[in-house]
Amino acid sequence: MPEFQFSGLNLAITTPFDDRGRIDYGRLEQNVERYLDAGIRSFLFSSGTGMHVYLSKDEAEELVKRGAAMVAGRAKVIAQTSALLSNDVVERTKRARDAGADGVMVLPPFFEGPIDDESILDFYAEVCGAGLPVIGYNVPQAVGVAITPELLNRLSAIDGFCGVKDSSGDLAKQSSLIRTGKGVINGADPLVPYALFAGCYGLIWGGANFAPRTCVAVVDAASRGAWAEVRQLWSTVEAAMNLIWEGEYVQSVYAAAELTGYGAGSPRKPLRALSSARLPALREALCDLISREKL
Repeated sequence: MPEFQFSGLNLAITTPFDDRGRIDYGRLEQNVERYLDAGIRSFLFSSGTGMHVYLSKDEAEELVKRGAAMVAGRAKVIAQTSALLSNDVVERTKRARDAGADGVMVLPPFFEGPIDDESILDFYAEVCGAGLPVIGYNVPQAVGVAITPELLNRLSAIDGFCGVKDSSGDLAKQSSLIRTGKGVINGADPLVPYALFAGCYGLIWGGANFAPRTCVAVVDAASRGAWAEVRQLWSTVEAAMNLIWEGEYVQSVYAAAELTGYGAGSPRKPLRALSSARLPALREALCDLISREKL
């Protein structure tokens, strides 16, 4: 298998919004610079954490275009180009390519879409024809399609399909995917150190929005095989990563990032800001991270 293009930490960056719910590109540029300074070397724009499903097609494309221009070659750029219609996914992928993206992440067909392997293979083969490396997205609890080791092997034979992000949250099933030797990216925040130890190729990490320096350090230590250091670093973020995974994920990431100095405003409606009742637990989970990460 050729060298994996998206190893290490890929930040699923939040999309900032102003008080009127519009994308705040000024704040986005500030955050991109802060994350680069913290050591982030790959960004995923219009991710789930970046509220992809609540962006219009034009907004998502503009976000990728302007985000890539802000990064200006200093890090890799991935764009989520998921959509309900195959033709829309292909078009979005081509536009991401033209905007300077290095790759795309794409959900399998969702919302009562096909679940048989042949249809999934046909879909990804069509998307891969758009000319960018494609990362599949395994989140069966949300879309009803599970990427199995057998399907991953077949997908990986498609020219341009480079791997799969696994956000199932099931370490045993992710380990089965990893054992294929194909490109597997962990997308479940609480599993980070375990997935790295199991041999995942990289991470797409939403929680890194509020703790980029610590998360970069975790990945660096793992790359050196310094597992005692990984354990020590992980202990500073573990409570927060577990808490955000328990529910209201996007709202919790936005709120936590605000507390540690990487604010992106509030999520766009229909999501609301994290309820005040949950904030004390979040602050407690962040604890030392607020002073460690805040600029």
